[in-house]
Amino acid sequence: MSDAISLLASSRRNGNTGKLIDWIAGDLGGEVIDITALDISPYDYDHKNIHDDFIPVMKKVLEYDSVIFATPVYWYAPSAQMKIFIDRISDFLDIEDLKDIGRKLRKKTAYIVCTSIGEEADDAFLGCFKSTFGYLGMKYGGHLHANCENGFEKEKNAQKVENFVGLIRARKTL
Repeated sequence: MSDAISLLASSRRNGNTGKLIDWIAGDLGGEVIDITALDISPYDYDHKNIHDDFIPVMKKVLEYDSVIFATPVYWYAPSAQMKIFIDRISDFLDIEDLKDIGRKLRKKTAYIVCTSIGEEADDAFLGCFKSTFGYLGMKYGGHLHANCENGFEKEKNAQKVENFVGLIRARKTL
């Protein structure tokens, strides 16, 4: 089994973030799930959307010890698709039959992969994820940000990717 599973949420599957997470997942021998291509509805207090693709995806995610959340930074926040996915984790907190499954998140390590046109990922963006991970009892393992102001530049990010992949692999051996 791979070291991690990756969840990609971007408007362009083969855009900057897609290229970056495909590279990372390739190095890890892992799978990338493009959640934008799936039928995942926004959170609904009445749970009328219970039969969409969210629960099967989460059950697959829970098979891994490490989960990489990959999204571009849009206006200091994750993509709308990523936000919907994160909001839907609430299903595992308030549907009685899913609570035991949801508690398995407590044993996971979460990572962030993001791209933007800035030198660093914004603190508000990272804080959104870190606070969510903390609330869910997940460990925060770190993040990788790539500045794509001039498009995706593989050679410019090679050392960052090598370090990030090493970080995930080292976590697995602990």
